Amino acid sequence: MKPTGMFGPVWTAMVTPFQPSGEIDFTACGELIDHLLKTGTDVLVVGGTTGESPVLSNEEKLALFSFCVKHVGGKAPVIAGTGSNDTKGTIALTKAAEKTGVQGAMLVTPYYSKPSQAGLQAHFTAVAEATTLPIMLYNVPGRTGVNMVAETTIALSAVPNIVAVKEASGDLAQIESIIKQVPDTFAVYSGDDGLTLPVLELGGDGIVSVVSHVIGDEMQALVRAFHTGRDEEAQQLQDNIVPVVEALFAAPNPTCVKYALNKQGVHVGEVKLPLVPANEQEQALVNQVLAHR
Repeated sequence: MKPTGMFGPVWTAMVTPFQPSGEIDFTACGELIDHLLKTGTDVLVVGGTTGESPVLSNEEKLALFSFCVKHVGGKAPVIAGTGSNDTKGTIALTKAAEKTGVQGAMLVTPYYSKPSQAGLQAHFTAVAEATTLPIMLYNVPGRTGVNMVAETTIALSAVPNIVAVKEASGDLAQIESIIKQVPDTFAVYSGDDGLTLPVLELGGDGIVSVVSHVIGDEMQALVRAFHTGRDEEAQQLQDNIVPVVEALFAAPNPTCVKYALNKQGVHVGEVKLPLVPANEQEQALVNQVLAHR
């Protein structure tokens, strides 16, 4: 079994609830965790991009990791988003996160710096060698300005505790190349909700999802339908997810997800500057998809 096999196929990149003051709302965080675990989430990814990591200090991230581990109480793995564009800083945060009891770390490709492929490989290897945590790589060129090509991911899959990748390049040919050439012990997850079924069909292991905040049970149903050979049902579920994806990404993530959760009675507060709350048009798009669920 792959090291991530025990974790399950539906991971949620969790939003961070905030108080009006901008402080983390830990009461709301606990309620959000309970909601996610009841609606199909297998694994919580905390402090990632959807968690508005750029506006969280390291102290806030560590407090968030600690809270989530304690609140979950072993009911699901907690994966800490500890990546940055500073290798030394990433190592320090990852080592500190390890002490909070998280079950793994997710490391985004260094943003803004635009390192070469050799630089990416050296960065991730250095972090992996500094921790015993299982590591998921996160490739999201639309956010970072750099694409980690298949060959680099394949090379990194040989590092013992680099066990998975969240692939959000949107390039199915690249994802297929990775799946075909990494060891069986290395897991490949889609980082795009809209590509969940195509990545599963290529041999991928699951989805690190945003829409699972709102339709987690549907994401689980899609995976189950695929794995039990109910192809038409899986395709219908994937088709049904598309308008939800479009609505929840109508504004920079997690703007619309937070709006949707608040509308559903899962109160998570608003996004923090430089993001701004959903406008009337964006709210209308979200309201429309929620009305059909």
